[in-house]
Amino acid sequence: MSVNRSLITPTSNPLLEQALREKLQRRSETTGQLGELEPLAIRLGLIQKTLKPRFRAPQIVVFAGDHGLAVDGLGHVAAHRSTMQIVQNLLTSQLPLAVFARLQGLELSVVDAGVADAVAPHPRLLARKIAHGTRNARVSAAMSLDQAHAAIRAGMEIADSLPGNAIACAGIGVGAHESATLVLARLAGANMRDLLVSGPAMRHDDLAHLQVVLQGAQGRHKDVIDPVEVLAAFGGFEVAMMVGLMLVAGSKRHLIVADGMPACAALMVAARIAPAVTDYCVHSRSHGHQGLDHALGLFHASALLELGMDSTDGTGATLAWPLVRSAAALLTEVADGEDPGPTLPGPIPTLGTEPGEIG
Repeated sequence: MSVNRSLITPTSNPLLEQALREKLQRRSETTGQLGELEPLAIRLGLIQKTLKPRFRAPQIVVFAGDHGLAVDGLGHVAAHRSTMQIVQNLLTSQLPLAVFARLQGLELSVVDAGVADAVAPHPRLLARKIAHGTRNARVSAAMSLDQAHAAIRAGMEIADSLPGNAIACAGIGVGAHESATLVLARLAGANMRDLLVSGPAMRHDDLAHLQVVLQGAQGRHKDVIDPVEVLAAFGGFEVAMMVGLMLVAGSKRHLIVADGMPACAALMVAARIAPAVTDYCVHSRSHGHQGLDHALGLFHASALLELGMDSTDGTGATLAWPLVRSAAALLTEVADGEDPGPTLPGPIPTLGTEPGEIG
């Protein structure tokens, strides 16, 4: 599959960045210093290419898929519920993620990317099943290249069809963390053990079992280095769809909020295709898994919030959303005597489009 790298441009813009900093400095004379909200506000302005970033119809999309690696016992180590159960709980608002999304004005969609079971139709369900789970990466490629391409295209189509200019994404499924670990370890040269260790309380036998299974998968595909081929080798469908979603969102200058290990794996693949996509991404987290610390470190990033949760990936994004809106409000809502002021510094042409309203 051919992806035009030039569709995603870096957000770097020294003139606009300076204007944003000066605007925040005028704000700080009355509001005081607001810590990490200020650099976040600058990033939002650079993403939307405006002095007045605004958000409309924000989305949160949770991609669900099962993994063939789970037949090696990962389900007993890494999850207490089936992927199908989590999907049903999300669709029926039995998980905090769905409730918080509604409270924060985030439109929730759940994507059946490759759940092993048949998922009943639901207004919030997007049925994009590529297959009933991936194959076991320890035995063969998790998916064919055709399936990987199909999943990426499905993610692109989803991003292209959803309204708004901000999208949070997360991946769920039994084996999703382990599959993402394999992708990150191969593409970033990260230490697999560091990505697997959940914390000091993790049982040594559980870690040893995971390492044996994943080392087997690594050995099976030891010569694979192309990002899409790595994705096909290790999975999963939910990661591949997030790759497509991120590439389209970045090409539209939309904000991406990535939550969890599968989302980090997707961002790593997307960044190998179009490096500037990382400029459009901020991170959140929904659990304290130690491996996620290392995954975020690969992007020199940290999560917007650290709440000590142990919840479904995507939950952290719903709770971080008010921070994003507040950062934007520093530039759009807090009066500093200049309103009605320019949306852009003078030397930057407007091209007749409101940058904060990029569709």
